[in-house]
This record gives sequence, C-alpha cells and structure tokens, in this order.
Amino acid sequence: MQNYVVDTQISPEGRLEILSKAEVARLLDNSQGGLYSIFRNCSLAVLNCGSPLDDGKELLERYKDFDISIIQRERGIKLDIKSAPANAFVDGKMIKGIHEHLFAVLRDVVFVNDEIIDNPSFDLASSEGVTDAVFHILRNAGVLRPMNNPNLVVCWGGHSISREEYDYTKKVGYELGLRALDICTGCGPGAMKGPMKGATIAHSKQRISNGRYLGLTEPGIIAAESPNPIVNDLVIMPDIEKRLEAFVRTGHGIVVFPGGAGTAEEILYILGILLHPDNAALPFPLIFTGPENSREYFTQIDHFIGLTLGAEAQRRYKIIIDDPVLVAQEMQSGIKEVREFRKSRSDAYYFNWLLKIDPEFQRPFRPTHENMRNLRLDKTQETHQLAANLRRAFSGVVAGNVKDQGIRAIEEHGVFEIRGDRSIMEPMDALLASFVAQHRMKLPGTKYNPCYRIVK
Repeated sequence: MQNYVVDTQISPEGRLEILSKAEVARLLDNSQGGLYSIFRNCSLAVLNCGSPLDDGKELLERYKDFDISIIQRERGIKLDIKSAPANAFVDGKMIKGIHEHLFAVLRDVVFVNDEIIDNPSFDLASSEGVTDAVFHILRNAGVLRPMNNPNLVVCWGGHSISREEYDYTKKVGYELGLRALDICTGCGPGAMKGPMKGATIAHSKQRISNGRYLGLTEPGIIAAESPNPIVNDLVIMPDIEKRLEAFVRTGHGIVVFPGGAGTAEEILYILGILLHPDNAALPFPLIFTGPENSREYFTQIDHFIGLTLGAEAQRRYKIIIDDPVLVAQEMQSGIKEVREFRKSRSDAYYFNWLLKIDPEFQRPFRPTHENMRNLRLDKTQETHQLAANLRRAFSGVVAGNVKDQGIRAIEEHGVFEIRGDRSIMEPMDALLASFVAQHRMKLPGTKYNPCYRIVK
C-alpha cells in the first residue's frame, strides 16, 4: 500500500513560548533520556487524523521515514516536517486544527518534562503531588477557565462503534450543545468525535462562538486514537492515570456511550472513585446511554458491575436508552446540583479539588506480563480497591490491543494471563467475549486476535 506523504515547514500561530537551546536539544535527542521519540510519535499521531488505523505499532512502521525537527530562529521557532501523512493537508496546506495540535504536543511534551518530571517541587509519589501536577499541566495548557459556570460534559465511549451508535453520539452532543454545555472527550474518532460534531452545530444555532471541545490524551494511546481537528483545546497528559484524573477533575458530569475495553476501564475508574467513602455525598452525574441496539451492551455492563462491585456501584449511574433529549436534561440538572454543591463549599468550578482519589487510581500501571498475572482480583478487599485492580486489568487489554509497546510485548511473550476468583473472572470473561463478538476491540474489518487469556 502506497503512503502519500508531504514535506512542509510551519510556524506557531498565536502564543507559544520561545524554546531555549537546551529544550530544543532535548527534543531532538534520540538517546534514552531525550524527548524526541515521544515528540515524534505524538506528532505523527496528530498528523494521521482521519486514517482508518487504530494500531500504534502499525502506524509507526507505516511512516518510518516521518521526521520532525525544530528550527530555532531569532524571531521564534518553526517545525520542519518530512514525510507527513497527506490526509493532514488540503491542497498542500496543513489543516488548521491539526496545525494547532502539533504545537499543543510541543507545549505539553516540553512542559511535562521540564516543569513536572524534573521538578523536585512535585512529589509524584504522593496523592496530593499527582493532583497538583495534573492541575499545573491543565493550567499551562490554558484549559482551566475560572470565570465559567460549570458546563463541561465528559463523553466516554469506544473508537470502534457502529454507524448507528456514532450517529446517536452526535444527537446527544447536539442536545447538550443546545443547552450551552461544552464537550470533553478522549479526542479520537467514534464516540469521542460524534458528541463534538453534534455540539458544534448546536452551538452555532445558539450563536455560541466560544464553545469548548476539550481533548485529553496521552502518548501511549494517541497513535491509536488520533485527535480529531474539531478539538480546539488539546492536552497531552503524561500517562493514562493522569489523563483519567484530568477528566474527572475538570468535568462536571460524564456521559458514557458504548465501547470496548477502554470504556470499561473508564467506567471502573469513575465508579471506583465514587465508591470511596469520602465521596459518598459528592454529586457527580454519570449517565450510560446509546441507541436501542445498544440496550444489550449496557445490560451486560450493568450485570458485570453488579456481580463484581455490587448494588452500591449500580446506584451511582443512570442508564438511558435511545433518548438524547432526556440525557441532556438529566445532565443539565445534575450539573446544576454540582454547581450548588461546589458553591456551598467554596470549591472551584474549574477543578474538582474536593474529589478524593485513592493513590491506587493514580499510580501508573505498566501492563507487563508479570504485573497482569499478579493483579489481585478477589472480593477480600474494599470495593473501591477491587475497582482499581479491575481498571488495571482492562487497561492491560487496551495496551495489548492498540498500544505500540503492548502489541510488541504480546508478540514477544504471548498473551497476558489474567487470574482471579471465579466469581470475578467468569463475568469478566463473558464481558470481554461480548466485546469481541460485537467488534468493539478493533475497528470493523480488522481481524481481532485476543491479547489475553482468563485463568479462573
């Protein structure tokens, strides 16, 4: 298959701080301690927008000649780009949204390395230190808006969904947009793109010119879920755990559409947090929704949650089938409650400081074969801790499905083994099998080879 590519040079539009010579050197350093690999791979993912490809390893191999470097001049910087995917251009000129995203990648890669990772002021071994780091990354990206009333709806769901499900996400986004609600997603295709498309039309009808379409991603997943250009605020978080914390700290409510292992991971993350005793009284609207043909999907999800986390977890969400208007009305009502709660406790509208996040949900999990095999999946632990370990198990499946490192690990050492109590493993096996049968693990037309084996 021939890959059409383009060479170009681009300058930042708007504000971008001038890079120091040391920062440029680190970005162009190919050694282990350099940033070039992360910068290059994230940039390639941004440029690959719109491609029917959700395999991080295949993307890097397909465009192995791709290169991006920084030209430093007295008046600022330019990006020199070689062999970029042609679908990022129109008549030889880069699409403006993609242009902006490239400089967002540059901003976040430099900031996270210099101001967070190498900064002794941030204690990333403590819960408070991690939350502080998440706050600073988001503030540096300019996405925290102190003057705004709560109106940001996080939309989660799969990149591999049916056309009917995708159209439904647009309808929900449209109804949310008509009610002046903004959208935050994982910024990729499918259920991450649909709500933004719907909201843009609604915002236009309501003459809302400053609608927000916030996209949060991380280096491991960005190649499989290239940011769509509707996103007007893109943030690259350092890892999946900080990305998930950014969602729940900035969002005022969550809508979950159908998806696969990644969506299950997100559901387990938010439920595990809401099940923590310190969050019992904290309002956080959480709605699962899809068209009529998704009813069975949510029945399976609800059944799995009931068998593993119990009835208390089931009480933390509502399931609404085939009713975009009701979803938007319920979300608007829930966010009003969030506003009153935050106001009564003098908590910020733009960052949920009061939300208690257990360190188990913040500690980066490396899905190696050993770590996956040693996950504690039994009911002798507190429910929110079981949710944290289940979240890790699904995170490993996502890595084996679409992430470059995960795919290579499976090729080298075979499938992941996931072990645990039969009462947990049987529902998990059934849920994952249903994702495979419904083509939710990979994009349609792609043969799925399981990256895991359930051991009961």
